[in-house]
Amino acid sequence: MKNNVQEDDKMKEGLHWFDNKRNIKRIIYALYVICAALFLAEFFYHKHAVFSFDTWFGFYAIYGFIMCVGLVIGAKVIRHLLIRRENYYDSSS
Repeated sequence: MKNNVQEDDKMKEGLHWFDNKRNIKRIIYALYVICAALFLAEFFYHKHAVFSFDTWFGFYAIYGFIMCVGLVIGAKVIRHLLIRRENYYDSSS
């Protein structure tokens, strides 16, 4: 019985705040709320736009999302160009 308590204490020492799935879900929901609030905040301020498309509702949110997806797809394409064999550094030639 005493060994189990000591092992539980060791496990608790090794766990961090991000190891709990509940905390991860809280962070994700908080990010959703922040993104939605910033998206809706566009109703309440005046934009000093340089280009006409800067005034479109949600332009920067949509632009940011599209560029993020573009970066992921671009990284996947570049991965295929740069990939090496698993034993690339182990081979003598």
